[in-house]
Amino acid sequence: MARGKHARPPDQVYRSSFFLLSATVTTAALGFVFWVVVARFYPPEQVGLATSLISATSLISYLSLFGLNSTLIRFPAQAEARNGQVSQSIALVALVSCAVGTGYLLGLPLYGPKLLAIRDQLPQAVVFVLFCICSSVNLLTDSVFVGARLPQYNVLVDGLLQGLAKLALPIALTGLGAFGIFTATGGGYLAAVLASVLLMRRKLGFRFDFLARGTRLREQLGFSVANYLSSLLNLAPQLAIPLIVLQRLGEAAAGYYYVAFQIASLLNAVSFSVGEAVFAEASYDPSRFRVLLRRSALIMAGAQLPAAAAVAGGSGLLLTLFGGDYPARARPLLLVFALAALAVALNTWTSFALKLTRQMGALMLSNAVYAAVAIGLAALWAPRGLAWLGWAWAAGNLTSGLVALVALLARRRARSTTAVRTAEAL
Repeated sequence: MARGKHARPPDQVYRSSFFLLSATVTTAALGFVFWVVVARFYPPEQVGLATSLISATSLISYLSLFGLNSTLIRFPAQAEARNGQVSQSIALVALVSCAVGTGYLLGLPLYGPKLLAIRDQLPQAVVFVLFCICSSVNLLTDSVFVGARLPQYNVLVDGLLQGLAKLALPIALTGLGAFGIFTATGGGYLAAVLASVLLMRRKLGFRFDFLARGTRLREQLGFSVANYLSSLLNLAPQLAIPLIVLQRLGEAAAGYYYVAFQIASLLNAVSFSVGEAVFAEASYDPSRFRVLLRRSALIMAGAQLPAAAAVAGGSGLLLTLFGGDYPARARPLLLVFALAALAVALNTWTSFALKLTRQMGALMLSNAVYAAVAIGLAALWAPRGLAWLGWAWAAGNLTSGLVALVALLARRRARSTTAVRTAEAL
């Protein structure tokens, strides 16, 4: 893909962080309005079932990336092979998403019997898998824009087009019940994919090319697989905990949990946006790794603390917009999520650092600890109420972040020791 005319100065962490966060904020803001509308027109039981489907779709899309989202940023192919690298990645992600989505439907009797109606109706099952594919491909194209250092297009695609598309549908689809909410969300995924491909074609000179050589996909297969496995572990709590809520506390509680988690996700987007921006910049210029890592820590701390305080202080007002029992039932959980944002920031920062230093074994270990702690405590504490599920989430992130931090410090100590020994030898 032609990228020369879009060249940027090498140091643009603040700029990239701003656009990535803007994309998330815009998406979340329109998503917030979407859920306010949904909460007004659908009963909590239907919201709970729909949120379980939407959570599954989002997580399936991340699982289907096969680590290629990070590979496209960390190891971009040369200009003549970039179209092939992106095209082959899209094809692989679409195939994996189709397989994983189908597998999810087939396994519903084991972990989601209340969702079996979706699997048993072929048109709804096909639509579910289609939207899984759209969501997966959209996440991959987001990485293409980040890798090209043009994250502003994610604001347009993910923030505006996707948000407005899904906001236009829920009222018209009330007759479909919970599946109407899901279909409205899926319509946003479809609109985002079409817009992304069009923008890639016009702004980056992208053309589908499935035969190109030199894509670096095989050479970086180990990195992709390790990143994929760590993503599986990282996303496991986000898939498992809503199912635990649904099965142990009921449909209405699942709706309350989802709303609180979506607000918390906007809060956590601060640290993730900074981390992804640093990942892109350090991949572009590895010599500035340490400077960029320190700078990202300061940015995260400076932005995350006041944001967490704002969400905690305004939790009652935010949830009042949803009406019904949302303020009373979801507020304790949202307060815990606000506190947990600090643990999420630590986990996010250390995870991106491990990717950049290619400590993939340590990354998988930290995510395994995260999944085990978060899911285990959620299953243990679920009978105590929704707020305890937030504490399980916080404990998982904190433990994972500390494990990753130990690995980073150990690597730094080892490199320092090696440097000293080399100097003494000379």
